[in-house]
Amino acid sequence: MILHAPRTRPEPWPICRSRVRFRSLLPLVAVEWCFDWAAFFLSRWAFLEVLEYLGSFSILIAVIFYFSESGARLQQKHYQAWQVINTAQGKGGSGGRIEALQELNQDDVPLVGVDVSSAFLQGVNLRRAQMVRSNLNAVDARNGNFERANLMEANLKAGNFRGSNFSGANLENDDLSETDFCGASFSGAALDGATLDGAELGNTDLSNIKWQKISSIRGASLHNVRNPPAGFLDWAAQHGAKLDNGPHPDCP
Repeated sequence: MILHAPRTRPEPWPICRSRVRFRSLLPLVAVEWCFDWAAFFLSRWAFLEVLEYLGSFSILIAVIFYFSESGARLQQKHYQAWQVINTAQGKGGSGGRIEALQELNQDDVPLVGVDVSSAFLQGVNLRRAQMVRSNLNAVDARNGNFERANLMEANLKAGNFRGSNFSGANLENDDLSETDFCGASFSGAALDGATLDGAELGNTDLSNIKWQKISSIRGASLHNVRNPPAGFLDWAAQHGAKLDNGPHPDCP
């Protein structure tokens, strides 16, 4: 908005002074009168009006540059997130990887082949993440959210995914052996070609899972599973799974 506008010519000093009822106020009135004249002359200076237009124009240019560089800023943010993940590769702890993974996933960046083995990712939210051929070996991702995530051909071996949500997830051809899934939800998950040898599946929700083409389930614990599909438990028992329905000290 241009605030510059020509001002009216101030009254002469004698007239202005005659209106002052108290002499003690004359110094203040005189200062104000001087400023009125200064403002009057400056308001007629075209250079100041040009400066106001330039100021508004500079704001417009700044806004244009801000939006034109938004792609570069987003790319830099993604680069920093990947740097956090890659720098901590193979190390324990979180190292900022929870936030980095979630940030990339929220921006729909594929996490194909990501290596977060041995990381502490408890409570991570990777809903609908694209994590084909990812390495989550020995990861601690208890109470994680992998709903509808694509984890095809991923390595989750020896991980801790207690209480995690794999509803609708694609776990085809995954290595899930010796992994703790106690209390997890696999509702609607695809397990074709998956290896579940020695996995802890106690108290898991198995409603509507695709199980007919599971590669191996030898030694897996299936005590107190919920909503198993028809025929699944009989098949699992025939292929070496443990179906004890009694109390389980490690997976209540």
